[in-house]
Amino acid sequence: MSEKRYRVKLTQIEREELTSLVNKGQSQARRLRRGRILLMADEAQENGGWKDADIAKALGAQVRTVERTRQKCVEEGLEAALNHTKPNKTRSKVLDGAAEAHLVCLACTEAPDGHERWSMQMLADKLIELEVVETVSRETVRTTLKKMNLSPG
Repeated sequence: MSEKRYRVKLTQIEREELTSLVNKGQSQARRLRRGRILLMADEAQENGGWKDADIAKALGAQVRTVERTRQKCVEEGLEAALNHTKPNKTRSKVLDGAAEAHLVCLACTEAPDGHERWSMQMLADKLIELEVVETVSRETVRTTLKKMNLSPG
């Protein structure tokens, strides 16, 4: 079995704070579980801390949750390990203002011959054909038009 990469060694004060947090039970369930994970993983205690698999089994958590909590505690500190943070998933906009204006103008025109109205895919293909954008999905076209309360055709 491989050596633990992130070793949690709590100070006496940190251990008392976590024990108090867990015993009160007046916090978010996620925060309480992470507190219990850190208390069990603490290598400064007499038994040297539990193994990740044993902690996960005892608390009904995934081993990966135990590993991530341990890692976050070592790298970012106790508070960071206890608090949940959403990952920053920011994506740049596919259509800027000018491209959105082209899309709106295009959606307001007559549909191509043989079609009653524009489909999202036809609009996406036309934007690429006109070299407004290099690539765009029909879903991006749909959400952009929806945001503007427009429907093609």
